[in-house]
Amino acid sequence: MTKTTKTKTKTKWMLWVVTLVAIAVGTLHAQEIAGTWQGTLQAGRDLRMVIKISNDGSGLKAVIYSIDQGGQGLPASAVTLQGSTLRITVAGIGGTYEGRLNADGMSIAGTWTQGAAPLPLNLKHATGDAAWAIPDPPARPKPMAADASPAFEVATIKPSKPEAQGKGFTVRGRVFSTLNTSLNDLLTFAYDLHARQIVGGPVWLESVKYDLTAQPDGDGQPNTTQWKIMLQKLLADRFKLTFHRDTKELAVYALAVGKTGPKLAKNDSDPNGLPGLFFRGLGVLPARNATMADFAGVMQTAVLDRPVVDQTKLPGRYDFMLTWTPDESQFGGLGVKVPPPADNASAPPGLFTAIQEQLGLKLDSTKAPVEVLVVDHVEKPSEN
Repeated sequence: MTKTTKTKTKTKWMLWVVTLVAIAVGTLHAQEIAGTWQGTLQAGRDLRMVIKISNDGSGLKAVIYSIDQGGQGLPASAVTLQGSTLRITVAGIGGTYEGRLNADGMSIAGTWTQGAAPLPLNLKHATGDAAWAIPDPPARPKPMAADASPAFEVATIKPSKPEAQGKGFTVRGRVFSTLNTSLNDLLTFAYDLHARQIVGGPVWLESVKYDLTAQPDGDGQPNTTQWKIMLQKLLADRFKLTFHRDTKELAVYALAVGKTGPKLAKNDSDPNGLPGLFFRGLGVLPARNATMADFAGVMQTAVLDRPVVDQTKLPGRYDFMLTWTPDESQFGGLGVKVPPPADNASAPPGLFTAIQEQLGLKLDSTKAPVEVLVVDHVEKPSEN
């Protein structure tokens, strides 16, 4: 064996040894990181955080608890450990934890980011009596019977204050409410439409705004479909709405899966629960327990200037975070005027790029025949 051959062989052995050491260290860290970690987040007030990390052989998993805000755990959508750097993403609330595991394997120095400014969150490994008790989560409300066709038992409709800005739909327990919404807005929510899919009717459908508060009859927590059924009945009863359906070719956006495939975290925790799609400012949309139809619906009613047709064929519910820089053509559905984008190199991308890069989806501009609702008769609402 020549000296050169011996040197090459020795180099290969050294590379193999380094690789084996790296694998061993990675495995050791994965074993060390599993368990219960806790620390206090200073977010205006002290919030005790508990993170339970497990490794079932298929990869690291984590559930995060804010025990001073209740016992409901939030499953992480992604957990990675590279060297000693731990990164946990909770897409449904737009939160990220990043920290470095100490050499003793008993503490992690890191930060929690949910919004603009990261906050310090240092964790310690906790066992036995040292681990903080996690309170029992609030009992899930009993769901309304799936075959129920409820109506609003009590409903109050009032003219909105003239100075009111924006608009909103809210469900809190068994109370449904809207703020500063026109009849057009109520129709788009009740029938899953874009404003361009509503044809005919008087001018005041868009110009007159109302605040609505209502509670259902029957027992149990309604699902999304049942809330919409109740609103449909209220529109017929209190606004004397009658209409017929037709089909019209319109400019639309087709929501589809991108070339690289979807980048969405599956959520199987509550297949019959309400989706969480609430903007945290213009261009910041965390989604939790949402279907692709839910996502398409909020994009067409709140953000985009035309209907959105879901062509993803993705079943189930997902958690994700979408962050983008909006332009002046967006958020007309919320009655908001978007300011010109600031000259900021670190600003998020535009909506279409963000959907591709962050969600693995795409929005294609096209024309398609879509259903429209043609208003035959409507009146201003009866007195409460």
